[in-house]
Amino acid sequence: MINRRSFLAGGAGVAAAAALGVPPVRAAARQSPLSDVFQLGVASGEPDPGGFVLWTRLAVDPVAPDGLGGMPNRPVPVQWQVAEDDRFTKVVRHGTEIARPEAAHSVHVEVDGLDAGAEYFYRFRAGTETSPAGRTLTAPAPGTRGRAFNLSFTSCADYQVGWFTPYRRMAEDEPDLVAFLGDYIYEYGDYKYPVRDQAGGECFDLAGYRLRHAQHKADPDLQLAHAVAPWTVVFDDHDIENAWAGDVPEQPDPPFLQRRAAAFQAYYENMPLRRAQRPQGAALHLYRTLRWGRMANLHLLDTRQYRDLYPCTGKSGTVGPDCAERFAPNRTILGEEQEAWLTDRLRTSEATWDLIGQQVFLMEMDWTTGEGKGYSNEGWDGYVASRNRLAAAIADNRRNGVVLTGDVHSHWAGEVKRDYQDPESPSVAVELVTTSVTSAGDGMDEYPDTKQLLAENPHVKFFNGRRGYVRARLTQDEMKVDFRSLSRVTEPYAPAYTSGSFAIEPGDPRLHSA
Repeated sequence: MINRRSFLAGGAGVAAAAALGVPPVRAAARQSPLSDVFQLGVASGEPDPGGFVLWTRLAVDPVAPDGLGGMPNRPVPVQWQVAEDDRFTKVVRHGTEIARPEAAHSVHVEVDGLDAGAEYFYRFRAGTETSPAGRTLTAPAPGTRGRAFNLSFTSCADYQVGWFTPYRRMAEDEPDLVAFLGDYIYEYGDYKYPVRDQAGGECFDLAGYRLRHAQHKADPDLQLAHAVAPWTVVFDDHDIENAWAGDVPEQPDPPFLQRRAAAFQAYYENMPLRRAQRPQGAALHLYRTLRWGRMANLHLLDTRQYRDLYPCTGKSGTVGPDCAERFAPNRTILGEEQEAWLTDRLRTSEATWDLIGQQVFLMEMDWTTGEGKGYSNEGWDGYVASRNRLAAAIADNRRNGVVLTGDVHSHWAGEVKRDYQDPESPSVAVELVTTSVTSAGDGMDEYPDTKQLLAENPHVKFFNGRRGYVRARLTQDEMKVDFRSLSRVTEPYAPAYTSGSFAIEPGDPRLHSA
């Protein structure tokens, strides 16, 4: 029987095969070009009240240098099923999609017509092979609150620097939804002393990005996290190239828009995204809203594709003193169209919670301890007017705003002020920053300057420098947040522990210890 415990024991693929009366797949026992084709697992995503996206990608050799997974250069029919039960005795939707070589034999199925707020199971078949089974959910019906909403989120998974144990620990919580907030892969070449060897060098072309995604998807901990719950995703810089801003790359060769088009193509091929997110060359429409009944709206942003160039230096990643450019009233990190879209979503929202999933630090943060001040121009501190417009939209529309952020490889929590230049400015939202899956290695719970940084930024309430994820439980009356940390990722199977817990109450944009 396939059930949640089978998933959490890491045996989803074996259990699925046994339930169908076929032997479990073994990589060493390939007998034909279509044997063992589900080595990249399965996934679901983008749930709405009537359905979700189902995803798989066929590969018999995930680290084949051409990025095509060792598949033959021909279309392959792939059957899919959605059932109400984990034995697949109550199949409610089924069909066939064609996995095509020009899309790296990836499959996206947009399922609809299902019951709202319900649990389903799904699987695929290609030739004689049957995939592992996955569990997924539809969103609650519009206007309903229903039971609590369990959301987990994380970011930044660098294959070379650690094991993906945080994904496994996140899966063990059985969330309703996983939000991934950027840097699902890293485009870099080989490190000098890696924890794990990656395939291929730095990603420049479509084959390179496809190969990097395939190696990630072949990881059993990541497969488990995808199999237990639907996901929603946004990219950041390393999904394409470090520190890119708009159409401006960090390095000029190869031509950036050509490189970005390749990265976007591979990103779509390997994520459970809807057709609305299919890239058009070097453009991919990422920002969108995912609604969870009347409990929550999750507004997912793109802080890379439309931003102005970094202020003060023109380059990212620098911490320096104020410069007048970062305060320019016309500067934007979202672009005019996306800003207007988000403002309208906040104006018309009727949800208890408005969650804003995005990539880079939004709170003001003075990173220089002692005399003087220093700000990162890569986060919203480089786009002060843009941040103030968002803060005003949250406050003026009386939304319970909670910003969910990735990027900085450590846990943070704090309060967003309407205007940080005004010492009396009220808090208008809470920001929860997740640490990374592996990026920055094992880390530390606290660094030598942690206490001083928190003292000099009193609106920032919490820090932890380990790897992990954040889990949240939302009800009409409270949002309970646990920062989950692991002591190590340079070795596999570390347990997770709660490094900090907070509560947020509707109508009170402050953090309370829980």
